[in-house]
Amino acid sequence: MTEQTLPTTATKAEEPAAPAAGPWAEPAPDPAAPGRKPLRERRVLRAVARWSLALVVAGGLGAGATALVTLQDRTDLPGLATTPDGRWDFPRQQLPALPADAPRPGHPDNAAGIHHADLRELLVTAPASATPDKKLTGDWTPTSAYLAEYEKGDPSALGAQLHSFGLRHVTSRGWTMPDGTEARVHLLRFPSSGLADQYRDYGVHFDSSAGARLAGSPDTVFDSKWQSRGVPDTTSVYAYEEPAPYGDDEVQTRVAYIVAGDTLGMVVHEKKGGADRVPFHQTVVLQTQLLS
Repeated sequence: MTEQTLPTTATKAEEPAAPAAGPWAEPAPDPAAPGRKPLRERRVLRAVARWSLALVVAGGLGAGATALVTLQDRTDLPGLATTPDGRWDFPRQQLPALPADAPRPGHPDNAAGIHHADLRELLVTAPASATPDKKLTGDWTPTSAYLAEYEKGDPSALGAQLHSFGLRHVTSRGWTMPDGTEARVHLLRFPSSGLADQYRDYGVHFDSSAGARLAGSPDTVFDSKWQSRGVPDTTSVYAYEEPAPYGDDEVQTRVAYIVAGDTLGMVVHEKKGGADRVPFHQTVVLQTQLLS
């Protein structure tokens, strides 16, 4: 048997062939190129450049978003609405619980629009800073308190209309704000929504351009700046204001009528030198939501 002898000197392993260049492949380094950095170092530099560009873009987007928020009205952004625009500090209004299976006035199964809750619990509560009216406390009120809102000569006719259309209850609340604004709210309940509509059309006529004449401010016109934002679809609002001119010592009256099912609401604000529109609209909207 012939022995196989191993070479006394190890031969150098053959280097594998370089992979074919592709569109993402790094070009082979050129040793002759002056100042050219090694491949690994160039990759690191490119990564740093990409992250720097991303930070610049993100910073620009953030600045743009900040500018957008700053330029918008605070009241246009949910959660940023504040009260310095003149709104009053009303407490959170609470809807009373209904009897079991009793539908709300706007429900399809409640064609007559009946409010099954106690009407006194549907009356808007006064702001925290208000001084309550000792006569209009939110309890049941005689019709004379409501009729006192109208000019002499009208109350007798309105009283007859209330009787004709079967008025059941009246509840009222009043208060005075620190700035001198006097506010009164009356709720009148009829046997059905149809009879409440009849009183609207043939009693106070507040779907006309002026409506029944108020005591102290017989001339009123539609409030041209009234907006129904926040008013439920099941209620209708007719808002009026006493037009200018009125001096600093003269009282301006704002009045709104609300029709919601079997109930008619009346909101009155009065103030020397002009009753502010914002808290008036605020009071009206809150009362509509309680009646919905």
